[in-house]
Order: sequence, then structure tokens, then C-alpha cells
Amino acid sequence: METITKTGKLVKGIGGFYYVDCDDEIFECKARGSFRNQSITPLVGDNVEININESGENTIDKIFERKNELVRPPLANLDRLFIVASLVDPKINTSVIDNLIAVAEYKNIEPIIIITKTDLDSSCEKYKSIYEKSGFTVFSCNNNDKTACEEIKPLLNDCCCAFTGNTGVGKSTLLNNIFPELELKTGETSKKLGRGKHTTRHCELFKTENGGYIADTPGFSSLDFMKCERILKEDLPHCFREFEDYLSECKFSSCSHTNDKGCAVIQAVNDGKIDPSRHKSYVDMYNEVKNIKQWEIK
Repeated sequence: METITKTGKLVKGIGGFYYVDCDDEIFECKARGSFRNQSITPLVGDNVEININESGENTIDKIFERKNELVRPPLANLDRLFIVASLVDPKINTSVIDNLIAVAEYKNIEPIIIITKTDLDSSCEKYKSIYEKSGFTVFSCNNNDKTACEEIKPLLNDCCCAFTGNTGVGKSTLLNNIFPELELKTGETSKKLGRGKHTTRHCELFKTENGGYIADTPGFSSLDFMKCERILKEDLPHCFREFEDYLSECKFSSCSHTNDKGCAVIQAVNDGKIDPSRHKSYVDMYNEVKNIKQWEIK
């Protein structure tokens, strides 16, 4: 029986079948039993090697090393996370944004902030300043202007991206403006990907015309994302990139950077070098995880 070996990107998995994109051709595959024996589950986003059997079942034979992996949504090798927040309805919540940024940093994913509904509120520059000062790329857009998203498009090329944000922030409208072929209905699920309200919820990658992928992630709420990806207190300071220049300058090596004497991070906040809202988010996150031990995190 003749077989052909190819490498590609796993774009969907459902019911024990996996769908792999190899040079714009999708192959239905089953995973080798050896993965099950090693307690390895193929994830959407995996880069894999498959064997194509002309007279039998195609198989995933190898899963290449992952850059990162997420629990919910179950997704691997994400390059960029676009965090969408609206100025009004719902009102922007910097704590949610900061939590999502921290998880992205922890997972080696580049966070990009998008502020929407700029036509309905004048406070955009205030929030842009917080995150640009902290070292992040920030976009602002009026979703009623379909050309407002043009500068976002280049960041989607040749990489795997996901969009997250609370309900009502304008994710579907934004994605429609960027990629009309997605055919997303605002407030509803994707018809393009054939998911009705009674079908199984699963993660899927949608390929863009510029060689990238967008993760279509049902149930990808900010709350679930943060709950499933816990960060230990020892790692948390490194998930706030503007802290890095000051962490080694604290008086005590055990400094928690919350209210410690001789803390260089707190001094930087007082000197206006770190935004107070970012530090407050850090303190809130620290207090949530300070008693969690390594063995308690699966």
C-alpha cells in the first residue's frame, strides 16, 4: 500500500478525527495509538507529520514541539492574542485586559490590544496611553468605519492568531471588517464554519489569504481563559513587562512587589514610570495566587 508523508497544520479536531491543512489541501486523519499510550492529545494548531494512505486511513504520525498550548480553548502554537475591549457597552475593564495580557505573556504569545467604539466615547487616548507606555501595540477603531481596521491586517499574516474579549465589545464586527469571507453575524456564531447552536462546540482554525490562521474559538471567554491558565506568584512579575527593569533593584530578593519596603517597582509607580492601574492589577492577581503551590496546578 503506497503512502505519502506530508507536514501541515492541524486545523480542526472532532469526534476522534483530525483535519490537517497541507499546502491548502485538507486531509482527514486519525491519530496513531502511540499518542494515546503517551497521554498526548493532538491539538488544533499543532504542526504535524501525516501519512496519506491511498487505500486506507490517513494517520498523524508525529506532533512537532509546541511553542505553547492552552487549556481553554484547547489550542497550540498561538502567535498573537488580540484582546478586544470597547470603551462603552460594555465599559472597558483594565483588570480583564491586564489578566489576559499576563496569561499571554506567560504563554509566550504576543498580546495586541484593540479598543473599539471610539465613536461613542472620548476616553480612548487615556487607555491607549496606559498600554503603549507599558510596551504594547494598541489599535483603536470605530467599527462602523470598515477601513479603520486596515492597519491591523498585516499583523495577521503568516501567523496563528486568536481574538478574545467580553460579549458585546465588537469582535464579530471587527473580524467581518478585516475578513468579510468569515461571514460572522454579530452576536451569533459563524455560519461559514457550519456551526449551529446545537452542534458540538470545538476550536477550529480559519485560513486567511495571507498565509495566516484565525482561531474560531466558541466559548473563548475572558473569564474561562484566565481561570484555566493560572500563573504562580514567582512567575507573575515577569508577566508585566514594564516591571522587568526594576525587579533586580528591589532591596530584598523576596520582594513581592505589592507593598514591600524598598520595592523598586513601587518606586517606579510613584515616579510615574509604571501606570498605577497596571500595578493594581498585578497586586490583585498576586493576592489571588499567592497561596497556590506548583503541585496544585495541573
